[in-house]
Amino acid sequence: MAAKKALSSFPKSLLDEVEKWGGRKQTGVSLRYMTKFGSQPTSRNLLFSAQFLHKELPIRIARRTLELQSLPFGLSLKPAVLKVRDWYLESFHDIRSFPEVKDSSDEVGFTKMIKMIKVRHNNVVPMMALGVQQLKNDINPKAQKLDEIHQFLDRFYMSRIGIRMLIGQHVALHDPNSNPDCVGCIHTKLSPMDVARNASEDARAICLREYGSAPDVNIYGDQCFTFPYVPTHLHQMVFELVKNSLRAVQERFMDSDNVAPPVRIIVADGLEDVTIKISDEGGGIPRSGLPKIFSYLYSTARNPLDNSLDLASTDRVTMAGYGCGLPISRLYARYFGGDLQIISMEGYGTDAYLHLSRLGDSEEPLP
Repeated sequence: MAAKKALSSFPKSLLDEVEKWGGRKQTGVSLRYMTKFGSQPTSRNLLFSAQFLHKELPIRIARRTLELQSLPFGLSLKPAVLKVRDWYLESFHDIRSFPEVKDSSDEVGFTKMIKMIKVRHNNVVPMMALGVQQLKNDINPKAQKLDEIHQFLDRFYMSRIGIRMLIGQHVALHDPNSNPDCVGCIHTKLSPMDVARNASEDARAICLREYGSAPDVNIYGDQCFTFPYVPTHLHQMVFELVKNSLRAVQERFMDSDNVAPPVRIIVADGLEDVTIKISDEGGGIPRSGLPKIFSYLYSTARNPLDNSLDLASTDRVTMAGYGCGLPISRLYARYFGGDLQIISMEGYGTDAYLHLSRLGDSEEPLP
């Protein structure tokens, strides 16, 4: 009832169209295809890309909108989730209201519009995390079977990664000053060592800000090795994993006379995968706790969110994050055919194995 009431601000014709488009089949693309297609950003290719997005984005956005309206345990009615649903409805309306893309002038206008949509959705992750937090305040997660919530959030965030990748790739192909080794968002000669170094420096800066000190991070691997990948995705994953390791080591050795041991990163290039191993001596995770580490409803750290969330504050990264860093990092890895595994030794430390597919031919997983 409340959900229907909340939808009354949108015309019925729009909601009917969402229903119709949400039933259509999605079309996945691979990293290799994006690289090959984007390597020649001619006006004709940009027009073709815009025409594809004009048809594809409404399908993906509509499917998520429908799910946002029918979540269990009253999650759909949480104010933060209603806000996210409204963003999705507005974006669906914007794309469907845009006329058919027929020429370069249309394509430029369409590109500006989807760029604005990407900005509109910048705060979806903290806002959804707030909605989950509001749900946790109302129910006892231990007393409820919340598998449906986990599965929905996996689908929702995976779809968001895909939507932002498609928009970001199209927009980036317009950049006249792009790196010659980049095809849109994809760096064809990305150094995982460089990304690991930059992500570690960012994570250490946050650790220093919150604790006043930070363990060292030692990185091992072939500095000359490169492979095609999306730098922002890789940075996000390594940053999250290093941040978790730094926090574990810092908290374990904070009151100790011993020097905190460094976090170690090893980059290995195999025939199929590039694997990045992040090891710490932060005390590890109890075996009983391992199944929970990829849960959106579980965090070992104090959640920085509360019901008075000011959206302007969501840009400030904390060591704790929003309680969804690990599961979302795993989705980033899986988006292009990789994976993330965590192996822990309670009383000693944790190893995270980030597997990235070198082949680039696996299509997006389409939830």
